Amino acid sequence: MPSTRISTRQGWIAGRHREVIEAVQQALSKGLLIPEHDRCIFLQEFDDHLLITPPTKGSRYMVIEITLFSGRSMDAKRRLYRAISEELAQFEVPAADIKTILIEVDQENWGLSGQPASEMDLGFKIDV
Repeated sequence: MPSTRISTRQGWIAGRHREVIEAVQQALSKGLLIPEHDRCIFLQEFDDHLLITPPTKGSRYMVIEITLFSGRSMDAKRRLYRAISEELAQFEVPAADIKTILIEVDQENWGLSGQPASEMDLGFKIDV
C-alpha cells in the first residue's frame, strides 16, 4: 500500500512521465514485493526557481518519498533502494542524484475504504 511522491526539476523528463512512474512502480514491486496492482504514485516537477538542490547534484536530481506500512526488513529496504537506482538508470539518472525517504506508518494509522488497515486482509505480506 505505499503512497509515493516523486519530486524533480521540470524539463528533463520530456514527455516520459508515465515511463518514470512505471519505473518507480517496478522498483517498489521488486524491493517491497508488493502486488503489481498496488499503485499510488505522484510525480511533481518544479521550475528551477522553486527547487534548491546540492551544488554537486545534476539536473535530474530527484527525491522519492515513500509512505508505507511499518515492518519491512532492512533487506527489503536495501532491495528497494537498489531497484530504484537500477530502474531510473534507463533515464540517465545517476544513483548519486536519487534521494529516497521512507516514511513508515503503523497500519492502524492508515485508513482504507473507511476502516483501519490493521483490521483488513491486505492480500500481501508486510514483513518481507
